[in-house]
Amino acid sequence: MSLLADAPHRRYNALTGDWVIVSPHRTKRPWQGQVERLPHATPPSYDPSCYLCPGNERAGGHRNPAYQSTFVFDNDFAALLPTGDPFALNIGLLRARSERGLCRVLCFSPHHGLTVSRMSDDALSLVVAAWGTQFRELGAMDFVRTVQIFENRGDMMGASNPHPHCQLWAVESIPFEHARELETQSAHRAKRGSCLLCDYLSQELHEAERIVCENDSFVALVPFWAVWPFETLLLPRRHMAAIDELTTAERRDLANIMRRLTTRYDNLFESPFPYSMGFHQRPTDGGDYPHVHLHAHYYPPLLRSATVRKFMVGFEMLGGPARDITPESAAERLRAAGEIHYLDQTESNAT
Repeated sequence: MSLLADAPHRRYNALTGDWVIVSPHRTKRPWQGQVERLPHATPPSYDPSCYLCPGNERAGGHRNPAYQSTFVFDNDFAALLPTGDPFALNIGLLRARSERGLCRVLCFSPHHGLTVSRMSDDALSLVVAAWGTQFRELGAMDFVRTVQIFENRGDMMGASNPHPHCQLWAVESIPFEHARELETQSAHRAKRGSCLLCDYLSQELHEAERIVCENDSFVALVPFWAVWPFETLLLPRRHMAAIDELTTAERRDLANIMRRLTTRYDNLFESPFPYSMGFHQRPTDGGDYPHVHLHAHYYPPLLRSATVRKFMVGFEMLGGPARDITPESAAERLRAAGEIHYLDQTESNAT
């Protein structure tokens, strides 16, 4: 694929049906900006003003227990509610309908200053187990069709609190991004009799050009069709439709690959790397979804340094996404970033 390294081109996203413009020749233009690194600050293990720390009062008036590992609760200011009378509005081109849902928060650890990249595999395995439990519990609600698990990390991604946590939204509908992926995966199975992401992972493993890191159960790679500069896709090697299907060993391997991937992110610019990540998995409406393959998307905004981000503006807002650095070069930089966290390297050098 040497032609793709220099010539402007479009790449097809087999998972959504979208296209992305890639302009690798633009990386040769001069860059005048300064490469910024954020100062290394040691975050506290407990913050008395944090509404997610153990024993503290939340904004809604509830007090957290003195939890020791993971802690889940219904969001005090949820975007959706599980109650309410159904309604629909259809007036010409004006359409609306009610949407029920239940929103929860899952704290990863009682330690306020930790991030996924700084947690142990044992501790993260408890988070993965909690995700499976919550997926089953929320998915069993009679009106829920989709359980979306996602984490926003960093101010740049709108995270309102640095305490390690994620959100779980159980919603009545199948959201747009989910629906598009369901359609492409279903069409692929109907046409070829196989799983789209199983086939895609097999091709990526054969080429090995965009692989970032891997273990016995999971592979992290920069997808061929990546939009964000250092976007990654996390795939299980074994075909499975949802996170509650993981074995004990696979839960630990998922914890391991997430820690290693986010460590590489942090090392890239020697700073806490912001991102939004989330899992796409089968709907929970009782339907048959043999074509669905569990996966996680990581969408980080940074482009050249800890403070220089990629903006989706101009042509990208009005036409479609575009990128300069190729997915192959992004994967190469992430591989080179290493898996010894930069803070551990700093501490080692100091001694």
